[in-house]
Amino acid sequence: MKMSKCKNFLFFLLAAVMLAACTNTNEKMNTCENDKMELSFSAEQAAWMSAIACDEAKGDLVALESAIHNGLEAELTVSQIKEALSQLYAYTGFPRSLNSLGVLQRVIGDRQAKGVKVIMGEDASPLSDDYDALKEGTRVQTQLVGKAFEYEFAPATDYYLKAHLFGDIFARDNLTYADRELVTVSALSGLEGVEPQLKAHIAGARNMGVTEEQLQGIVVALAANGLLNEAGRLAKAYDELANSDSGLTVERSNSTSGPTTKWSVGSPNAAYAQYFVGQSFLQPYFGGVANVTFEPRCRNNWHVHHGAVQVLICVSGKGWYQEWNKPAVPLTPGTVIAIPEGVKHWHGAAADSWMQHLAIHTQEQPGATNEWLEPVSDEQYNSVQ
Repeated sequence: MKMSKCKNFLFFLLAAVMLAACTNTNEKMNTCENDKMELSFSAEQAAWMSAIACDEAKGDLVALESAIHNGLEAELTVSQIKEALSQLYAYTGFPRSLNSLGVLQRVIGDRQAKGVKVIMGEDASPLSDDYDALKEGTRVQTQLVGKAFEYEFAPATDYYLKAHLFGDIFARDNLTYADRELVTVSALSGLEGVEPQLKAHIAGARNMGVTEEQLQGIVVALAANGLLNEAGRLAKAYDELANSDSGLTVERSNSTSGPTTKWSVGSPNAAYAQYFVGQSFLQPYFGGVANVTFEPRCRNNWHVHHGAVQVLICVSGKGWYQEWNKPAVPLTPGTVIAIPEGVKHWHGAAADSWMQHLAIHTQEQPGATNEWLEPVSDEQYNSVQ
């Protein structure tokens, strides 16, 4: 009898230990999975990673070398950058990926020869012997797309996507899922003619944990690094996706008559209010980039930039840009305007729409100034509507 009780006790003790072990394992798996849904980069690191990925896609090895140096200064690891450039062969091709890895290798050598800090980082963890790349890749792809996807027209390509890209590559844990989608969106912004894939990966980035602020940060990072047309391409795709029938919810500002936008409106632009007709708002970003929001009919005065080229990238709404004695140019999301130095001009919102644009100064000379002139009259403004 005593022996029977002892056996029962040992059985329940063993069961309790096994249950606790399973619970701990599940908690670790859930924690690990949740970690994959967040960026592992700081805001500064994410900005440089965006520049690195976009320069890789463009094949601009000179700009890429500078971006890699700056990324390493921001303490991105060699492992992270190497993994991003390796992953991108699936999106930009082996030639660009291999050339970029060569640049990374050269930068590492140069820095080490000069005694400059290089953080190597840890390589990806080995996969288990029973890892099923097709099964896991199908799960990851479904999560990214938001539904099951079968490319029946090209079953071999479907297999490569599932088993290799989303199975083998995405399983490497030196980048998170969110990291990988930030890299992919940044790279696709650097390629012409891939807008459907760019939009798909903006949506995929959201599904993999990249926030709206972080997606907008890619646009800002590209602009801050002189990748202006690429920033405009991404801004256009981002806006079109937000306004499509994709089920995304666009946020509205606190004002009931405010703009429908995912971009921050910022604070009233009080310091420059004297140079505007109507209400404007200002949201500063890093790298000298600022987002200016105009209420309907709001516009700034005629003005001239001396010693600098100002670049505008429209990100939301509709507006106008006009140079003196020239026809007005419409501003819609993705429009990029490089305002020549010394040219008299104005810009603002359309009569029936709020408008937001990023503004950044390039080719800035010492002592650069803005010369504010007369307001844009109602007659002048109404003539372009």
